[in-house]
Amino acid sequence: MSKEPMDAVATPASAAHLLVFARVPALGQVKTRLAAGVGDFEALAIYHELLGITRAAIAEAGVPATVWLAGTAGPVPTAQEAQEWGQLTARSQQAGDLGQRMTAAFAAAFAAGAEKVAIIGTDCPGLRTEHLTEAFALLSQHDVVLGPATDGGYYLLALRQPQPELFQNKAWSTETVLADTVADAQRLGRRVALLPELHDVDTADDLATWRAAIVG
Repeated sequence: MSKEPMDAVATPASAAHLLVFARVPALGQVKTRLAAGVGDFEALAIYHELLGITRAAIAEAGVPATVWLAGTAGPVPTAQEAQEWGQLTARSQQAGDLGQRMTAAFAAAFAAGAEKVAIIGTDCPGLRTEHLTEAFALLSQHDVVLGPATDGGYYLLALRQPQPELFQNKAWSTETVLADTVADAQRLGRRVALLPELHDVDTADDLATWRAAIVG
């Protein structure tokens, strides 16, 4: 396993595809752990802020992307549900736990012809274009690329072939997710690279840490 410097090496857009897991921004339906500390209205406003940061990183990267939405009313997102994402393709997340939903999204991307696929969420205010670019570049010499989050999870996972085993038997939203994923990858003989560690915003304490870093 290697921790690699960011060198902004590009990968051909035709070979890469980005998956974005997001929720339809609705009052009381997003950032529920954060809302427990700051209220539903503030949590929704912060979620919109995080969506803007994520959209900017995607736009600058110039990589084809599909947004997989949770919280849609039906099997296909409506125009209103997908309006935050402009011209990006939007699909509804499939049923199941997070691992099953990510497995399905990766499978769809590879089946459509992608050679390098990365997935991100919308919780990471430190996410920048360079992280996306570097993740795809590292797949030239690694099988799995992970972006560690300070809470023990990950803000990005990139693969160059389907690896459904990496999404099985995980205690999602816990501090063991990253370590368990790395352990599974190594057990399977996969070469793993790590991006720089970033901070997610899931709770009121996380929000305070983010705001303090901005002021600092």
